[in-house]
Amino acid sequence: MKLSDFRPIFLVNGILLLIVAAVMLLPALVDYIAGNRDWKVFALSAVATGFIGGALFLTNRGYNETLSLRQTFLFTATSYFVIAAFTAVPLYLAQLEMSYVDAIFEVVSGFTTTGSTVMTGLDNMPPGILLWRALLQAMGGIGIVVLTLAILPTLQIGGMQLFRTESSDRMDKMLPRTTQIAATITSVATALTLLCAFCYYMAGMNGFDALCHAMATISTGGFGTYDASLAYFNSATIESIAIVFMCAGSLPLLLYYQAFRGHGSVFWKDSQVRLFFLIVGGVTAIITLWLVTHTEMTLLTALRNALFTVVTIISTTGFVTVDYSAWGAFPLTVFFMLIVVGGCTGSTAGGIKVFRYQIFYQTAKAQIMRLLQPHGVFVPRYNRKPVSEEVSASVMSFFLLWAFLFMVLTVAVSYYGFDFLTSMSAVAQAMANVGPGLGPVVGPAANFASLPDGAKLLLAFAMILGRLELFTIIVLFSPHFWKD
Repeated sequence: MKLSDFRPIFLVNGILLLIVAAVMLLPALVDYIAGNRDWKVFALSAVATGFIGGALFLTNRGYNETLSLRQTFLFTATSYFVIAAFTAVPLYLAQLEMSYVDAIFEVVSGFTTTGSTVMTGLDNMPPGILLWRALLQAMGGIGIVVLTLAILPTLQIGGMQLFRTESSDRMDKMLPRTTQIAATITSVATALTLLCAFCYYMAGMNGFDALCHAMATISTGGFGTYDASLAYFNSATIESIAIVFMCAGSLPLLLYYQAFRGHGSVFWKDSQVRLFFLIVGGVTAIITLWLVTHTEMTLLTALRNALFTVVTIISTTGFVTVDYSAWGAFPLTVFFMLIVVGGCTGSTAGGIKVFRYQIFYQTAKAQIMRLLQPHGVFVPRYNRKPVSEEVSASVMSFFLLWAFLFMVLTVAVSYYGFDFLTSMSAVAQAMANVGPGLGPVVGPAANFASLPDGAKLLLAFAMILGRLELFTIIVLFSPHFWKD
């Protein structure tokens, strides 16, 4: 690639840095009001980030051509690394005594809405830091949905082209430009966040906690303002609100827009939404039965703990109310399976996504029928529409690549001396953007602070890899990508 090919990439990254710089002023203002001197850190970081972002924008703004396929891949990949490098600076310079690696891990976890953390002492943390973590999740959640609806379908990654094909006629008329998609998603996410914050506030949270937890809930990020996460509040009402809005964040956000315009049945008509709730209900019933028969929990307590845990894992939010790693081998096995499922495409949730499992099943079913009836014609279907061989092959490739990278990264993390469960669950939660892993080291009762820097960087890379649907990053390692 020639140097001029990078100009639009510099331009868009400059715009992103200007947005990040503007958002940095919010925690600066909060810390200033609270009398915490870290406001200077956020203010100076905003100035430096804004200066570099402005320089990139001004020196490249004359470029008006459409992005090529290679440039789109490169922009999508580099944007996450650039944002991570700059958003980590306030955490590194603040009075937290964090290393830059820890700061990188924390902000990548936030911006990818993973929710893994290396920070402790959140109960006494300055408000600016807590707000910054929440804002990173909010920005990341919106950015992820825009990415999956407006960019990834054009790159034909992991079956995402299905959504461009399926809705091209309707969506092109309703939202003809990416900017309109971004504006609509931002409006929907903001409305859900404000509604969630209001519910939290009415349930007993103070205004600051309600807002921060609302951003963490709708973005399915899971960063809280207390070390104990939602268990700090010990409130069934707050947990119920969290369940409702974690599910809300796991559904395609554009469906809310369509429902608002009078199409109230769009949720029920979407097969991935129906399957999502079927999984939640089925697994909750199974875990509830296990807890009642294998522990001393009452039916109501078991149902409360099981439902919350199932939703927080499948939605990839990562809130914690109980140490579910102590429930036994069977629940842990089920939860590991849930980690790699995730929410719906077009939502803020991570994971492999429900629609890919549907296409996998339909493709396998069609292949079995061809074996039984060689002369028959069997076509996989999704949402009552045929799925092309191109989409099926893309989904199958995604599954194979996900499994391969999962094995490679698990082995790499185990190099640092961790047992199989710790290594496997740490990588799975990172690639699926869930939050806590399993076991005593990275489980729901612990965090990732004890991991060596090398393991943290590997997991941070895995978070970005999973968020960008694997191929967006992997394609950059191909020598052919860089040839003119």
